[in-house]
Amino acid sequence: MKSQIRDLKQLYETEYDQWLTETVKLLKNRQLEELDYDNLIEELEALGRSERNAVKSLLLQIIIHLLLYQFWEAERGRNANHWAGEIITFRVQLEDKLTTNLRNYLADELPKIYQNALLIVQNKTQLKSLPEQCPYSFGQLLDKDWFPN
Repeated sequence: MKSQIRDLKQLYETEYDQWLTETVKLLKNRQLEELDYDNLIEELEALGRSERNAVKSLLLQIIIHLLLYQFWEAERGRNANHWAGEIITFRVQLEDKLTTNLRNYLADELPKIYQNALLIVQNKTQLKSLPEQCPYSFGQLLDKDWFPN
């Protein structure tokens, strides 16, 4: 058993795909005593971070484009359709990734994500009269059919 774990740890360093295949096989067969727990835990934590970062990035892009769409009047005529298309694209991508856990994470992080979006839009547009707090509900941000007037 110890040599099996050592072999898996070595496999992780040299043949990641093979390590993953073997780990999945062990899990399916409920051979928990043979798992490489250290690397499995590291991979699961990394996967969680990656998924959170992906959905956070998509929500950030939705907010940026909604702010541009709603408030950048000087560019609206040339860019409104492009921004609307981007907003829908990001919403579709986000919908595909959302789980209950990730949805709750985004709802909690919304104020921070909005502040980052605000900073980006202010620097891009030089607009000074943008709302300090997010003017969109979480539901509106996710709704593929919703756009501000």
